[in-house]
Parts: sequence; structure tokens; C-alpha cells
Amino acid sequence: MNIYVGNLPYQTTQDDLRVQFEQYGVVESVNIIQDRETGRSKGFGFVVMPDSTGAQKAIDSLNDVDMGGRKMKVNEARPRAEGGSGGGGGGERRW
Repeated sequence: MNIYVGNLPYQTTQDDLRVQFEQYGVVESVNIIQDRETGRSKGFGFVVMPDSTGAQKAIDSLNDVDMGGRKMKVNEARPRAEGGSGGGGGGERRW
């Protein structure tokens, strides 16, 4: 199961997040999203746990739990919307 983890303290490392989730089962991967320009954490990430029972237990147990002064938001990640991030074309419009 792919799990969204939001409202993370900016100094949280992938290892910190892995330790939190390993209490509930095997963690396949952890990815904290970083700003492309600064390399700084955006304050959210994703944890993949192969066992849905352990993953659901982690979601139920860790949602709204304080981590470094911030209450984590933890839920099942929604699939990305089709079509990419938008942005439109760069062509000139003629009315």
C-alpha cells in the first residue's frame, strides 16, 4: 500500500520516517519529496508497505501523531491524476 504522510517537520529524514512505520510492518520504500531548486523537504512524503494490514494499522496509529512539533497527516495515497501537471502550451493565442 502506498501511504501519504504530510505535515512533516522539514528536518525529517527518510530514516526517521522509516523508523516510525517499521513499528507496524515491513517498509518497502520511503520517499520524502524535496523542492527541485533548493533541495529542501516540502514537508510531505510517501511510504510503501507491502502488507495492507500493517499499512492500515500504521495509518490508524500515526495519523495526527506529533512528530517534531507537527501533527502528521497519514492516509492512503490517492493515484495521481491522469494528464500530468498541466502547464498548458507555450504557443501564442489569437482571438
